[in-house]
Amino acid sequence: MTLAGYKKKRDFNKTKEPENTVHGSSLVAGRKDLIYVIQKHKASHLHYDLRLEMEGVLKSWAVPKEPSANLAIKRLAVAVEDHPLGYENFAGTIPAGEYGAGTVEIWDKGTYQLLEKNDKAYSLEISGTKLKGIFYLVKLKPGEDKNNWLFFAKR
Repeated sequence: MTLAGYKKKRDFNKTKEPENTVHGSSLVAGRKDLIYVIQKHKASHLHYDLRLEMEGVLKSWAVPKEPSANLAIKRLAVAVEDHPLGYENFAGTIPAGEYGAGTVEIWDKGTYQLLEKNDKAYSLEISGTKLKGIFYLVKLKPGEDKNNWLFFAKR
């Protein structure tokens, strides 16, 4: 998986975001528990960045409202560029004038297991500090806007 989109948007002489790309080769083969993190990002608009370790990178979604374990609440999750492994530990301030300028803090962190994956949905068992249990990421209206997903807890 390429991280070209991530690198293109950042000037690593100005931001303290991780530049190094750690690929899946450093991971233990056959590991079931994968990296899960949600970062609270106070940028031009407050949002939450959901990041899941997959294919040697952190697949990422911007969630405009605070994620919830409440079964009645579904959150929009917009797919964004992949981030490098190591970004799950990033917290700090991205300088003004840089892509994503603002404060990043870790809102929830832990591991997850991928229970099922296809082109339209992921089923995840999340073991975080705040979120625990089975959650879904479901692609909205395939074919229209490929970046829009829903993130919600299992009923």
